[in-house]
Amino acid sequence: MINQQKKNQLLILAIFGMSIIPFLIAWGLRENSALLKNHVNNGELITPAVSTERSDFVGFDEFSTNNIAELTGHWLMVNVVPAKGCNQICMDAMLKTRQLRLMLNKDLSRTRRVVIVLNDVSLETAKQWWLKDALLWRLRPTEKNDDTALFLSLQREENLIDEALVSKLIGNENREFALGSDLIRVKPSPMLVDKLQRIRKGSIPDGMIFLMDPLGNLMMQYEPGFDPYKVKSDLMHLLRISQIG
Repeated sequence: MINQQKKNQLLILAIFGMSIIPFLIAWGLRENSALLKNHVNNGELITPAVSTERSDFVGFDEFSTNNIAELTGHWLMVNVVPAKGCNQICMDAMLKTRQLRLMLNKDLSRTRRVVIVLNDVSLETAKQWWLKDALLWRLRPTEKNDDTALFLSLQREENLIDEALVSKLIGNENREFALGSDLIRVKPSPMLVDKLQRIRKGSIPDGMIFLMDPLGNLMMQYEPGFDPYKVKSDLMHLLRISQIG
């Protein structure tokens, strides 16, 4: 009986350690950013890391409101839509984070994608952005010139995806599955907007992204036109040394 009690106590301690130690590591990375500086970063390290609160993020639509809890405890690739439209640079960045997450393979489940919509945008306008995020990967990369031209054309804000094109792109696939998205869309609090602007020392450009750790700390930033393979290199390094999320 005594041996069984000891085993139970050790099991409880092990479970507690597994849950708390990763967060202590993340805290340590935030407080000791020099640990990351020894690595050749492809993005710009935010020093010191800028903390955010869960309340800084409000679901933009029903899907995001229902899945907002996914922002906690995961590494986040954060797109930003700073204007009332998502132009070609903006859309390209969104598609790159989708590609980037898929490249993580076994670490995919430790990450989430989120886009911060800074301005008041109608749900109908934003619906086109989410449609393009869900569908345009089917045209890229491709050896068909027509597909490439269509892909580049649809990245532009003024060119819309209509129902006929949706049907053409998804074919016989289940519609709900084909149009499903892993992209959580949020509206930021005024405090978060201020923090982002201070990081950028002014305006936030189309097509940039941030990396955020599972504790809500903004850790790295990447300029528009970033290379997803280089972002992957940084993110894999963070995932290896932290083992959190």
